[in-house]
Amino acid sequence: MARNPLPRPTAAELDLLRLLWRLGPSTVKQVHEARLRERPDATYATVLRLLQVMHGKGLLRRDESQRSHVYAAAQARGPLQTRLLDELIHKAFAGSGKDLVMAALRGGRVSDAEREEIQRFLEETRDE
Repeated sequence: MARNPLPRPTAAELDLLRLLWRLGPSTVKQVHEARLRERPDATYATVLRLLQVMHGKGLLRRDESQRSHVYAAAQARGPLQTRLLDELIHKAFAGSGKDLVMAALRGGRVSDAEREEIQRFLEETRDE
């Protein structure tokens, strides 16, 4: 039997997933309040609707045992990020992880502190 592919979150859905990964299981009110700190124009209705859509897609779990439903990410951050990264490497970089890293390093998206951390990681893993 074929397994259903895991849903791919939109940019807006990823924003809410990042909030939920940071907050942990949360009510719509809690997610909305956290979202307002990042986007003051975010409405409660929009956050509610997006959480409902995400639940329908299988991106979120919803605990309905209390009056205020509690939403939580259905997948941990690491595995989802790895899957999205694999898709990006395959689609945009012809399967080359090196090309992805080089593009990030050349594109000015990596700070000096991040470069130092990457260098330490490479040195630590060189002998493994």
